[in-house]
Amino acid sequence: MAFVIAPPSAPAVAVAGSDDLFPVHRVYCVGRNYADHAREMGHDPDREAPFFFQKSPDNLLPSGPEDDAAFPYPPKSENVHHEIELVAALSGGGTDIAPAKALDLVWGYGVGLDMTRRDLQGEAKKAGRPWDSGKAFENSAPIGPIHPVTATGHPSEGRVWLDVNGETRQDGNINQLIWSLPEIIAHLSGLFELKGGDLIFTGTPAGVGAVERGDVLEGGVEGIGEIKIKVT
Repeated sequence: MAFVIAPPSAPAVAVAGSDDLFPVHRVYCVGRNYADHAREMGHDPDREAPFFFQKSPDNLLPSGPEDDAAFPYPPKSENVHHEIELVAALSGGGTDIAPAKALDLVWGYGVGLDMTRRDLQGEAKKAGRPWDSGKAFENSAPIGPIHPVTATGHPSEGRVWLDVNGETRQDGNINQLIWSLPEIIAHLSGLFELKGGDLIFTGTPAGVGAVERGDVLEGGVEGIGEIKIKVT
């Protein structure tokens, strides 16, 4: 038995301080998981259960604090937004995982950007359609190296920030998450079977905004790492 066409290469993310790679199975994203961001998007953070969407592993754009990785401004959009996030990388999975056991599945952490074609997302929302065209496009998930838990521990607080051309746009703290990572994993595992290689983008603080060609985005999560991209 043989493949009828050449199979695509397996998506992977660099491991910090190593030549090893973290293989990626799925990319889950948590929507509106910071109260101030939920409010700026016109929603009530005190009444909403966590919800999720996915990006394709092929949407990942490897980046780092000094890479200046190129993020091509996507077609069919005139309003592309940045969203800086803490990313958890899972080494194991399962279904109906208890919150008390959830962190045992986390292999490491990284910093990611959920780049969003906000105009296309808005059109999809109004029409009651999926968000794929606004969220899951090529290079829409810039991500820095994954740092093993053995090096970082499990962060429960730490600054989350993003500068655009040297001016701070987003500035929050992961202790402001509406749903903690153990709660996210537990809830997500009730909807999907989680597996080793899954990445979870945990949500973004307030201050999301539009980017333009030529912009340089630099951000990070305290105690984890940084990321840098240039919009081309």
